[in-house]
Amino acid sequence: MFRWPISVYYEDTDAGGVVYHSNYLKFFERARTEWLRSMGVSQTALLADDIAFVVKHAALDFCKAARFEQNLMVETEVIQLKKASLTFKQRLIDEQGVTYCEADILVACIALSRMRPKAIPLNIAQEFNGGS
Repeated sequence: MFRWPISVYYEDTDAGGVVYHSNYLKFFERARTEWLRSMGVSQTALLADDIAFVVKHAALDFCKAARFEQNLMVETEVIQLKKASLTFKQRLIDEQGVTYCEADILVACIALSRMRPKAIPLNIAQEFNGGS
């Protein structure tokens, strides 16, 4: 499991100081990107190799409203790894473990120039599979 801290900024909220619903997706995207970085994977290098990860499906459950100036944590884990896709379970939680939003995100690996599925590079698949 990977954890990434998130601070809720004014720009993340609506007029009432509550996180706008689409911004939860941004929080989750940032956490997945930071997980790749923590593994030493550069998305710029992947793009240069004609490899991209794209969200194919997202299912979110909004459990509790997150608010301006909260410090929260995104927990991310891979729950399914296939040849050209992976499914992440992500949760936005507070320090007491209260869940604000949770999501199942299906991400596909593609050859960007053809917009067609491509096998996830072995080094990345191994990292997501616990380094084995």
